[in-house]
Amino acid sequence: MATIHPASPEVGPQPGSQSEPPSKQQATPVRSAETRMDLEAPPASDPTSSDPEIDRNFHTLLDTVRANRPSDDLDIIRKAWAFCMQQHEGQKRASGEPYIIHPLEVGQVLAELRMDSTAIAAGLLHDAVEDTDVTSEEIAKRFGEQVAHIVEGVTKLDKIKFANREDHQAENIRKMLLAMVTDVRVVIIKLADRLHNMRTLEHLKPEKQQKIARETLEIYAPLAHRLGMGKLRGELEDLAFRYTDPYAYQQLTTEVDALRGEGEIFLQKIVKQLETKLAEHHIAGRVEWRIKRLYSIQQKLADQQIPVDQVYDLLAIRVICNTVQDCYALLGLLHSIWRPVPGRIKDFISMPRPNLYQSLHTTLIAEGGHQFEVQIRTEDMHRVAEEGIAAHWKYKASDNVTAKDEARLAWVRQLMEWQREMSDPNEFMSTLKIDLYPEEVYTFTPKGKVVVLPKDASPIDFAYTIHTDVGNTTIGAKVNGRIVPLRTKLRNGDIVEITTQAGHAPSRDWLSFTKSSRARNKIKHWLNEHQRERAIEIGGKLLDREARKYKLSLNKFDDDDYLRVAHDYGLGSKAELMAGVGFGKYSSRVVLNKLEPGSTLAAELPPPEAGVGNTIGQMSDAVKRVFFGKGSESLQVEGQDDLLVYRARCCNPIRGEEIIGYVTRGKGVAVHARSCPNVQNLLYESDRRIQVEWSAPPTEAGAPKAATYPVRLTVLCEDRPGLLREFTAIIADDGTNIRSVDSKPTPDGNAIVDFVIETVDVRHLNKLTQNLRKVPGVRDVQRVQKI
Repeated sequence: MATIHPASPEVGPQPGSQSEPPSKQQATPVRSAETRMDLEAPPASDPTSSDPEIDRNFHTLLDTVRANRPSDDLDIIRKAWAFCMQQHEGQKRASGEPYIIHPLEVGQVLAELRMDSTAIAAGLLHDAVEDTDVTSEEIAKRFGEQVAHIVEGVTKLDKIKFANREDHQAENIRKMLLAMVTDVRVVIIKLADRLHNMRTLEHLKPEKQQKIARETLEIYAPLAHRLGMGKLRGELEDLAFRYTDPYAYQQLTTEVDALRGEGEIFLQKIVKQLETKLAEHHIAGRVEWRIKRLYSIQQKLADQQIPVDQVYDLLAIRVICNTVQDCYALLGLLHSIWRPVPGRIKDFISMPRPNLYQSLHTTLIAEGGHQFEVQIRTEDMHRVAEEGIAAHWKYKASDNVTAKDEARLAWVRQLMEWQREMSDPNEFMSTLKIDLYPEEVYTFTPKGKVVVLPKDASPIDFAYTIHTDVGNTTIGAKVNGRIVPLRTKLRNGDIVEITTQAGHAPSRDWLSFTKSSRARNKIKHWLNEHQRERAIEIGGKLLDREARKYKLSLNKFDDDDYLRVAHDYGLGSKAELMAGVGFGKYSSRVVLNKLEPGSTLAAELPPPEAGVGNTIGQMSDAVKRVFFGKGSESLQVEGQDDLLVYRARCCNPIRGEEIIGYVTRGKGVAVHARSCPNVQNLLYESDRRIQVEWSAPPTEAGAPKAATYPVRLTVLCEDRPGLLREFTAIIADDGTNIRSVDSKPTPDGNAIVDFVIETVDVRHLNKLTQNLRKVPGVRDVQRVQKI
C-alpha cells in the first residue's frame, strides 16, 4: 500500500519560470549527503567538479535517465553539464552555495518526469544565456537548434527595458507561451525551474518571497493544472501558500496535524476493507490513501466558510485498476458497501476534463458518519493525472508532441491567436488568468454536442464557444427548455439553446457575467473597435472646439504635426492621439498647445496661490494630486496636469497596494486596486488606462501626518464573553482609530464582528489582521473591499 501525503514531492521536478541570478536566490542540494553515500563515484567519462557531493548528484541524474529512458544518448547531457559548470563557475546563490546546484536540480526534476536528453540538456543550460555571457547562437552551435530554441524560450527578457514590472512579467509569460506552442518542453522546464526556486524561497527577502509566491499561485500552478501535472501543481500551491499567508498556513497545518492521527487510522481501516473486497470480487488493483493538500483545504474553507473537520474530501482513497471495466465495476461495489453522498458522483472517464484528466469520483459515508472520497482510475490515467503532458512525452525527431498532447495544447494555440489583438500586456495577463480556470461545467447543445465551459459560465459564454457570430448576435437563451436571463449560471448537464438576431450587437454589461476568455476577448474586441471609432470622432470635435476658443484653425496643421504630438505621448498615429483625447485621457488644451506652442497661454488664467483650502494651488505643474483623510498627498498621475484623481469606492485601495488608473468621462481618474474584480471589465479600453502611483509619504519635519484610509474588517469568531474587549484592546494598542463596530451572532453559535478602522498602508493592515487572528476563538479575519 502506497501512502500519499499532502506535500510529498515524489516527482521532484518542477519549478518554472523565474530562476533568480546567483546573487539573488539560493539552491539546496538535490539529495542529502546521507542518501547518497552508497553511490559509487562517477565514472571517469563524466564531467567532474571540485565538490564530490555535486558529482554524486550528477551521477544520480544520469542513473535516473538510464532507468526511465534506456535508449537515450547521455553524451549531450554530459556536454551540457560540463558547459554549465564552466559558465557558472564562481557564481553563488543567496545561501552561498554554488549556483550550479540549481540547474542540476532542475535537470533531476526533468529526469524524474521521464523527459528526453534534449530537454534535460536544455534544463541544465536554461540560465546560461540569462546569467552569463553565452549567446543563443553559441548554444545552437554547441548543442543544436532544438536545445537553443528551448533555452531561448525559457530565458527571461531582462535585457529589454519595460515601463513597469507588470509589462515585464506579461511579456515574459507571452514569450514562454509562444515558444511552448512549438515545443512544450519550454514550459515543462519553466515549471521545473519554478518548483526548485519555490523549494528554496526562504533565502530571499520577504518582499521578493511574496512577489514570487503570488506569481506562482496566479500563473504557474494554474498552468501546471491546465497541463494536467497534478502533483507538480499541488507542491507549487502548498509552497506558495506558505509565503502568501504564513499565519493561515501555520494555523491550518496545526489543525490538519491534529486530525491526521485519527484520520490515518480511519483510512487504513477503510483500505483493509477495500483490499478484502477487491480480492473477493476478483478485481485487480492497488489502493492508496492521502490527506488533502493544505492549499486545497484553505480554498475550500474560504469558499464554504466551514471548519477543517467539515471538509468532505479531507480524507481520500485512490484505487488504481487494470481496466476501465474494472473501474466501473468497483464503483458499483463501493456503493453497495457504503452509502454515497448525492451529487458527489463524477464520471471524468467518459467526459475527461480539458486537461485530459480521467477518473471516477464518489464521496461515501462510513460508520459513524465519516465522509471520505474515493477516486478510481487505471494506471495510465493515474500517470496522466499526476504528471500530465509529461506522462505522454515521446520524443521523435520530426514530431515532438503526440495527438493527445495536441488536444492539451489547443487552448494555448487559441490564446496566442487572441493575443495578436492585445497590444496591452495587462490585458494579456488578465485574459491568461481567466483562461487558467481550475473548474469546468459540461453543457450540451440541443443535438447532444458537449460544450465545456468554466465554472459559473453564462449562456453568452456558451454562444461564443459555438461561434463568434452566434455570440455577437445573441438576444436570448433557453436552458433545459425554459427561457432564462443571459446572466444565468450554467450547471453540469444543462442543455442550452441560443436565440440570435441579425444586426444585434454585444453589450458592455456582458463582461460582468462572462467567464470564458474566448467570450470576454470577443466582446472586448467588438467594443474596442466601435468605441475607438466613436472616441476618434469625439476627440476631433473636442480639439476643434478648443481651437475655436483660442481663435486657431486646425487646417493649418498637417498629419506630420499631429504625428509629432502623438510621438510625445508615445503613440504611433494621429488616430491614436484623437482617441486619447476622446476618451478623456489627454487634454485637448494641452494637445493644442503642443501643436502650436504658446497658443493657449494668452487666454489662460494666472495660477492661484497655494494656501489652506486651495486644492488647485497645491497641485504641481507636472502632476495632479488628490487629498484624502487629513489633507496629506496620496496619489499622483504622471504626465497630466489637469486630471482629478480619486480612489474607486468598489475596492477602496490603500497605500502599498498595486493600483491601476482608469479615465472616467467627466469625473477624472478612478484609481482601482489591481486585484479589484471591476478592473477586469475596465481593461477592454486600454486607451483609457493611465499610469498612477502612490506619492512618496511626507518625511520632512513639520510635514502633514501620513494619510489614513478607512478599511472594513470582518471577523468570524466564537461567541464568547470578553471577545470584543480583546479585539478593541489589540486595535487600540496598535494606535489604530476605530470608526465603527458592529457585532451579530450567527445561527451556528458563532459571531461576526465588523470593524471600520483607519489604516496607514497595507503593511500596517496586515500586521493588525495577524494580531486579530491570534485571539483564541477567531476562525478568520477578512478585509471587505467596499466600505
